[in-house]
Amino acid sequence: MTFALSPDREHQLEALLPKYPTRVAALIPALHICQEQHGYISEEVMLFIAARLDVPPAHVKGVVTFYTLFNQHPVGEHQVWVCKTLPCALRGSLGILAHCEERLGIRPGETTRDGKFTLRTAECLASCGTAPMMQVDKDYYENLTPERVDQILEKLATLPGPAAPASGLGR
Repeated sequence: MTFALSPDREHQLEALLPKYPTRVAALIPALHICQEQHGYISEEVMLFIAARLDVPPAHVKGVVTFYTLFNQHPVGEHQVWVCKTLPCALRGSLGILAHCEERLGIRPGETTRDGKFTLRTAECLASCGTAPMMQVDKDYYENLTPERVDQILEKLATLPGPAAPASGLGR
């Protein structure tokens, strides 16, 4: 299947390109536009962007595989990143991670069957003073307790969306 941008995303890309001195400089924002539409950066998306920006496909793949902000496979509607760096670990992040695993019924790198959540770990989310913390999509949640994690996940699970679960969290 060949990837193509929707008319709205195509307009976003066209508006983006003149803002950069070269097409390769627009690579990361262009990939974001594609990921917002497609949900992840597939091989087809990489080839599309390489052709569109006149950048070698190997360079595009190098960028996609280097940055954790690009998904290389389908992910859940919400991505839950638990920081596990030493400051967070010393303040309980490993317990928060274990609680997320139990609550969602998945391990890091997996997605719940209902497609609502993907669990991930991060080496640093730059919030050491308010550890333990997690990032869900673009939002930070700090000074976490298992009870607070439950509140956050339950609220997200009940939000309407294309992958809204029929009942509860987990597999």
